[in-house]
Amino acid sequence: MNTQTNSAESMDSTYLAYGQEVKELLNYGTPANFIEELWSIYSDCMAYQKEGGYNPRTSDNFLTFRELVFFFQRVRKLEKEVEG
Repeated sequence: MNTQTNSAESMDSTYLAYGQEVKELLNYGTPANFIEELWSIYSDCMAYQKEGGYNPRTSDNFLTFRELVFFFQRVRKLEKEVEG
């Protein structure tokens, strides 16, 4: 029994499932739309923080926001490469 092959096949199916989820997500808008919405959400969050006071998770929120923006930038770049 070759567990390395089974493991590779398992990873492939996992990556395909991730890709399907991304495809489903992109049915709701373009990467540029998602980036714009993320900026809006983050800006609103920062504006609320002035009223709501200190939030110990601010740096975590920023890192999550940043990674999501970077993700959609990479997706947008991939789409442009596929288009030609």
